[in-house]
Amino acid sequence: MISDVVRVLVPAGLSFVIGIAGTPLLTHYLYKYKAWKKNGGKHAMDGSVAEVFNGLHIAREIRAPRFGGVVVWGSVAIVTALLTSIAALSPSPFSEQLDFLSRSQTWVPFATFLIGAAIGFIDDIYIIRPGGSGLRLRYRLILVALLSLAIGWWFYDKLDVHAINNPFGAPIEMGILIVPFFIIVSLALFASGVIDGIDGLSGGVFASAFASYAIIAFVQNQIDLAAFCATVVGGLLAFIWFNIPPARFYMSDTGTMALTLVLPVIAFLTDSLGDGVGVSVLPIIGALLVVTVASNILQMLWKSLFGRKLFRIAPLHHHFEAIGWPPEKVVMRYWVLSIVFAFLGVIIALTA
Repeated sequence: MISDVVRVLVPAGLSFVIGIAGTPLLTHYLYKYKAWKKNGGKHAMDGSVAEVFNGLHIAREIRAPRFGGVVVWGSVAIVTALLTSIAALSPSPFSEQLDFLSRSQTWVPFATFLIGAAIGFIDDIYIIRPGGSGLRLRYRLILVALLSLAIGWWFYDKLDVHAINNPFGAPIEMGILIVPFFIIVSLALFASGVIDGIDGLSGGVFASAFASYAIIAFVQNQIDLAAFCATVVGGLLAFIWFNIPPARFYMSDTGTMALTLVLPVIAFLTDSLGDGVGVSVLPIIGALLVVTVASNILQMLWKSLFGRKLFRIAPLHHHFEAIGWPPEKVVMRYWVLSIVFAFLGVIIALTA
């Protein structure tokens, strides 16, 4: 019999080690096949050239490969497969307890994680082609909405989730509206994937969020889910090791789609199903993801209403770059804030 702490930390440690060990081979092939954008630069939402962004980042976009998210989801997939295989081929109390892939807690988040990674991987392939611009946004939104519809219905119909717990009062009854609500949350988090814009930024923010839910799930005695979250953190830490400026690669869509699509699943699993408030604290734990999306929305509204921009450039982290902050300062301050908000979210979740 091993402790629950060991059941959570061993997969996390394995994920980190596998990520660190496998990255040199991955980057060898990424550089060999020049897996980066062939034409740098972006356009704003209104179709105009994003001159401020291009001035800051156009050279970086064509110097480093995409597909860095493979380190994250690849490490998680290998650890999951390894521990499950060992438990099946050489069953023992130790191996069986380390196997965190369970129907009740982790099958759906694990599948969502890999599906998001696959969609993002296809998008990255289209992006690195000469003149490529990736899958059209409408197609990505449709895929995310369809996947979210299926998962939202699973929560409602199979797991009987009809309400969202409120840390300050009675649960908020939603009935079948829980399905469109889940879709909206998933789309909002998908939109936050643009936080992958500065070397090291996204890895630290996502690591704080998943570590928070690992703690919340652990306290709820959802040990398999806590181990899954911790394994994601291990993969993220390996990614950050190689993404510290100057980044060896970018996380890109194959990483951000995997992470942003699985996060709402984990939040819902740690809510009424875990007798907690996993959904209500999501905007706090993911505060910097919320700020990222909100700054984009505000920028568009401001330009529509007043004919000028609110920020030098959106999302907000690029605005700070545009006003003169070194990228490293932006990243470090975002990391600090992500840890602060993560602690705050965990405190609220554990005292509710």
